[in-house]
Amino acid sequence: MKNESVCCKIEHHAILFALLAKHAIELCQDAGREAILAGMTTYGNERGRRMAANALARGDELTTLTNQAYGEWRPDYDGQMEFGQLQTEPTFKTYVSRCAWCDAWKKHGLTEYGKLYCVNVDNAVYQGFRPDFVCTPTAAAMSWGGERCEFDWGYPLTPEETLLLAEKKKELGTSCMKDFNFHTAHLKHTIGKTLTDRLGADGEKAVELALKDFTDTFGKEYLEILEGVYPQ
Repeated sequence: MKNESVCCKIEHHAILFALLAKHAIELCQDAGREAILAGMTTYGNERGRRMAANALARGDELTTLTNQAYGEWRPDYDGQMEFGQLQTEPTFKTYVSRCAWCDAWKKHGLTEYGKLYCVNVDNAVYQGFRPDFVCTPTAAAMSWGGERCEFDWGYPLTPEETLLLAEKKKELGTSCMKDFNFHTAHLKHTIGKTLTDRLGADGEKAVELALKDFTDTFGKEYLEILEGVYPQ
C-alpha cells in the first residue's frame, strides 16, 4: 500500500534523471549519452503535447502566449526558483537565475550527468506544443557553467499579450499543473523505455542501477509512490 503522505519534489525528479544518465553513460559511453538525450527530447515533446491538448480543450490557440500560460509545474516553495522576462519584443526572451534542478545535482554531486537534462528540454517541450516553434538558448546554461539560463522564444509578446498572459495564468491557476509524483513517474517511464529500446540489456541494467541508487538515496517509498501514476 502506498504511503499517501510521500510526495516527490523537484529534487527527486532531478536526481532520478541524473542517475539514469550516469548509469547509461557508465555502461555504454557515447551510446548511453545519445540515448539519454533522445529520451529527453521524447519526454519534452510529450510534455508539450499535453500542454497543447489542455490549451485546445479550453478553446485557446497554440501561441507563444499560451505556451507560457499552460505550464505544468511550479516550484516546491517560494524562492526555490528565480526567473523572469528579459524582453517581450522583437522576440520574447526569458531567463532563469536560480534553478532547483541545478541545486539538486550540485547537492548530490551529479551535475556532470544532470546537465544533460538542460541540453534540449525547453526546446523539446516547445516543439511538442507546436512543431514549428523553436526555443533558442542565448547563453550557456547554469548547469554547464553559465551565470544564468537565457531563452529566445522566437516570437514577440505585444503589450496587450503580456497583460493577457498574466490574466490567463491567473485564470488557470494550478488547474493544468501536475505534481512531481506525476512528473517523476513520467520521467521514469519515458527515459527508462528509451534506454531499454536503444541499449537493450545494458539499458535495462542502467535503469535497474539508477532505481537502486534512487531508493538508497531517498527510501523505497519514493519509488513505490510512482507505481501506476504514469501512464494512466
